[in-house]
Amino acid sequence: MTDITFLSEMYYRIPGKRTVILQQGNRKIRIMPVLERNNKIESNFISDQEFNQLYPAEIELLAKRHWTPLNVARLASGFLAMGSNTRILDIGSGVGKFCLCGAYHNPASLYFGIEQRRELVRHANKAKSKLNLDNVHFIHGNFTQLDLKDYDNFYFFNSFFENLDGTDKIDDSIEYSEELFEYYSRYLFRQLNKVPRGTRLVTYHSMEHEVPPGFAIVDTDLGDLLKFWIKI
Repeated sequence: MTDITFLSEMYYRIPGKRTVILQQGNRKIRIMPVLERNNKIESNFISDQEFNQLYPAEIELLAKRHWTPLNVARLASGFLAMGSNTRILDIGSGVGKFCLCGAYHNPASLYFGIEQRRELVRHANKAKSKLNLDNVHFIHGNFTQLDLKDYDNFYFFNSFFENLDGTDKIDDSIEYSEELFEYYSRYLFRQLNKVPRGTRLVTYHSMEHEVPPGFAIVDTDLGDLLKFWIKI
């Protein structure tokens, strides 16, 4: 507990903490730094190693190949978060790393992740609870069940790629085939073709089969592995 004397109406911030107290008049009050846990939450975003510890060991081992790195998530989510209540969809969200990072750094935007594997959605929701985020939502299902017109902008970390022969799979809980790769790529292509001008898309490690010609690249990063698109 901390003793503080306020001499006038003012906001007071506890040094080293995020707690802000509004007090009127000359009164002595006792306050508790209730947002101390925010420092712990913030520490999860210092590095990928720290963040990945939110998950069980078997999920953490998949991070390097299958989950979006924090630096990529920060760049991508910043580009996609255009303003208050922007609805951003991660197609194939895995354990939710992109959405969680985006929601933390862009609290005015809304992040949605769609994922086929129920177990990964469960891990995503557990991490969401640990991070105390309320602007992110995870959906168990196939992205073909969604209407993309319900969302403003999109993130795609080539979640169809594991359907190809010789690629690393997250697990064996779903069906894989080259036919599914082609089907999903064509389906997303058609749906993105219907979204309005100004829609933003970020792709990471994509072969771009799913991107219609109406989208123009406005920036790239990480040796062109990360691409920023706007529909014109």
